[in-house]
Amino acid sequence: MGISRDSRHKHRKTGGRRNIHQKKRKFEMGRQAALCKLGSKRVRPVRCRGGNMKYRALRLDAGNFSWGSENCAKKVRILDVVYNATSNELVRTKTLTKNTIVQIDAHPFQQFYAKRYGVELGKKVKGDKKEQDKKEQDKKGKDGKDSKDDAPEKKSRHVIFKLKARAAKQKLDPMLEDQFQSGRLLAAIASRPGQSGRCDGYILEGEELTFYKRKLEKKKKA
Repeated sequence: MGISRDSRHKHRKTGGRRNIHQKKRKFEMGRQAALCKLGSKRVRPVRCRGGNMKYRALRLDAGNFSWGSENCAKKVRILDVVYNATSNELVRTKTLTKNTIVQIDAHPFQQFYAKRYGVELGKKVKGDKKEQDKKEQDKKGKDGKDSKDDAPEKKSRHVIFKLKARAAKQKLDPMLEDQFQSGRLLAAIASRPGQSGRCDGYILEGEELTFYKRKLEKKKKA
């Protein structure tokens, strides 16, 4: 018996049984769920009705994620699955489905922000002066000069003023800024990995981020 998407086998609204008057049809055919897991990339092509192709992702570990308020998208690693509205079982098995909440690597977005605004996100300013001095000494070479790799990038006066002007207009969500310190951002998957073979999505911001943060805290307490 194949998987079928028909409704002939279902009861009527009144609860009565239907008489099945025809067999299963090809256009009502269904397939087993892909249940794409977190892991090194593994995608299989599936030929569908009409010669169309679907790409069944069985394992994925990266995707294109967009930062809506900054109008930027980057290819980033998916680090962990943290929430799924359907079932906690899908979180335990690290299954990637549409609208799964995942943690992604924040570094590509940190680099973008530093280049655009001249501000390094996730840097902890607080700390003892001694620790800061030690770090500075470690950065310097044997001759007491900054090594070529660690030397700050030289910027023209025009570029410095341009970055300052951008940074003055920019407002970053405090909840999002806190996440940059851990190096992980909460994001939602918008694509369907089992159909398109891709795992793309967007970074959570504003009310949506607040909503899912609350859900995760509630889950921790339980």
